[in-house]
Amino acid sequence: MVRIALDPTPFHDGHALLEFPDIAARLGYTHLQLTPHADFSPFFRYPKADDGLVAKLKKAARDAGVSIPAILPVQRISWPDEPQRQAAVRNFRRIIQLAVELEVPVINTEFSGRPERQEDSEAAFYTSMEELLPIIEREGLRLNVDPHPDDFVEDGLEGWRVLRGLNSSAVGFVYVASHTFHYGDRATTLLPEIGDRIGAVYTADTFDHTRSHGLRYITNPPGNAVRVHQHLKIGDGDVNWDELFTTLREIGYLDRDDALIVSNVFAEDENRDEVSRYQLEKLRELIG
Repeated sequence: MVRIALDPTPFHDGHALLEFPDIAARLGYTHLQLTPHADFSPFFRYPKADDGLVAKLKKAARDAGVSIPAILPVQRISWPDEPQRQAAVRNFRRIIQLAVELEVPVINTEFSGRPERQEDSEAAFYTSMEELLPIIEREGLRLNVDPHPDDFVEDGLEGWRVLRGLNSSAVGFVYVASHTFHYGDRATTLLPEIGDRIGAVYTADTFDHTRSHGLRYITNPPGNAVRVHQHLKIGDGDVNWDELFTTLREIGYLDRDDALIVSNVFAEDENRDEVSRYQLEKLRELIG
């Protein structure tokens, strides 16, 4: 059974961390992926949850009938400057502890390096993994990484090569549909290449920024080092959803017991309840 999880980011404004399980349940979800939140694991900063908050969160999820199959921290583990990288490793060690305490088996994350310093960032990533990966393996966790736009690696195949280089079955790939066109728009060949190391699939739509010979989005002055993508609801952009889910089905991902698909629409907070319910219904249709 494929697990469909809600990314609660649209609900961060106006709702407390401990409300998220009830929100997910009210919208029809039985799974929730925790994302960076000021009370739990903020972007790039040391986690703020203690044992008491973890216990309350576990109880809130249990009472709501909602599981937490994964958490998503974002730390500068590939940062090319050493003080920030060391801080990120320290922060990530605590995140691993929180995952264990929450009994969450999966950590999804990003490389968080810099594209203008690609070689230094890749070296920093491997240095960080020398310390973090043995802990992840010892705790029996799974770490999945997304080559995010504006990272030192954005192309999907190249991102997979970086991860494959770690030579660990504890490491996998987060396939983010709204990053499709930064990955190289190659789902039908990339997903089979990654195979059973696909650890999670995020579902939001986006427009293809490469269309109209690169002039679909214009920034001034031309040549600005910017990356553009959206997290729209399914059907509002250019992602080929039939192709994506056909490929996921063909490689056996939708038959896996640990398959995780996350709804992460960020573009319509004003309609977040309606959009979240729509996403769940649409994903059920696509999964078939």
